[in-house]
Amino acid sequence: MTDSGTTSQKVPAPGTYRIDQNQSEVRYSGKHMFGLGTVHATFRIEQGQIEVADPLESSSATVVVDAASFRSDSARRDKDVRSAGLLDVGNHPKIIFVTHELRGSGDGWLAIGTLTVHGRTLPVQVLFDVVQQEGNGIRVHGRADHLDRTAFGITGSRGFAGRYLDIDLDVLAVAV
Repeated sequence: MTDSGTTSQKVPAPGTYRIDQNQSEVRYSGKHMFGLGTVHATFRIEQGQIEVADPLESSSATVVVDAASFRSDSARRDKDVRSAGLLDVGNHPKIIFVTHELRGSGDGWLAIGTLTVHGRTLPVQVLFDVVQQEGNGIRVHGRADHLDRTAFGITGSRGFAGRYLDIDLDVLAVAV
């Protein structure tokens, strides 16, 4: 079926799709060193599920990310990011994204939901620009730009770790 919104993406049949954690990841990018460089890193998706509904606007998703899985090209940075001064994974081991609403947009589908990081839950919008059938599942790519880490209470390393970051979700979900 094709969507009823403003995009021409093909979407899967209604049903439940479980995220394949081995073929999915969350990519992070943010400035560091007073904005002079960009850090690229990944997180591992621990679990998640996509419910494709009819109408599509009633669809929902939940993604649970392992906060301790933060990996960049620097073991020292990874340790610092996971520490109590930043993500504090000992006390906040999960990052959780839950959608509450889905709207068609000219660039794809806008998922409106919440993101829980560091014990704080805030509203977030993720633009899904890829939604396509892949094997017996679906491939989904979404992006949330300019998230403010200080709004989530992550205030350590000012100047060395940028305040704003971008998140890309690349997810393969298989029908259950």
